[in-house]
Amino acid sequence: MSCFNAISLWPKVSHQSWAFPNPPGQAIDSSLSDIGMQQAEAAGKYLKDVKFTNVFVSDMARARQTCETIVKHNSSCSGLEIVTDPSLKERSFGSAEGGLVVDMKNMATAAGQSWLDFTPPGGETIEHMKMRIKEFLEHLFQRMVADHCRPGQRETGMPEGALAGKPDDGTRDVPAHALVVSHGALIRVAMRYLVDELKCPLPQGLDMSHVIALCPNTGICRFIFTVTKGDAGITLSAIRCVFINRCEHI
Repeated sequence: MSCFNAISLWPKVSHQSWAFPNPPGQAIDSSLSDIGMQQAEAAGKYLKDVKFTNVFVSDMARARQTCETIVKHNSSCSGLEIVTDPSLKERSFGSAEGGLVVDMKNMATAAGQSWLDFTPPGGETIEHMKMRIKEFLEHLFQRMVADHCRPGQRETGMPEGALAGKPDDGTRDVPAHALVVSHGALIRVAMRYLVDELKCPLPQGLDMSHVIALCPNTGICRFIFTVTKGDAGITLSAIRCVFINRCEHI
């Protein structure tokens, strides 16, 4: 019946206010520090002229602050509903939350694993995080279709072309554009899920080292999804990566 292209940006929230160098995870629902607020302000100014039609954010305080800061700089976001989704919250690091990164690395080494993929005792597994990402994408597609698809609407082609290094790269002629604010560990797993499991091709100049890298604070990733609504429901028909972990604004 109809379809649309949507772009999701995943600015990683800045969490410099916590006292320990290990990620705060879910147990420590900290606010942004002064440095974190500066990074959020920089992201907001960088994205101020990028048009958004929808906004989604983690239910954690530091993500909401980042999202609100981005939205206040963007005139297209005036009056938009900010949809809070717990599926976007940070990974639970179990017994490692509030501890030291070196301790988590030592635990991972003892288990023969990379510390970025290691699951501490009581922590959330990578597979569970993938389930959350899948649930969020289903929610995202359903909401975007409900808000923007109309009977008889023509399918728009997947935008192509070289990047110009501008904040709105990839957004030209895209009718629906979602701002999605989440957290570093979840973003990293989301990137791998999109590339490995949804078979999203990488643009020239990017390889898997970019996909598995930690997203810098307020780093931005942009993907374009084409979904179609038919008798069988909503289906994903195409996906394109525009860029990953862009951070020249900070």
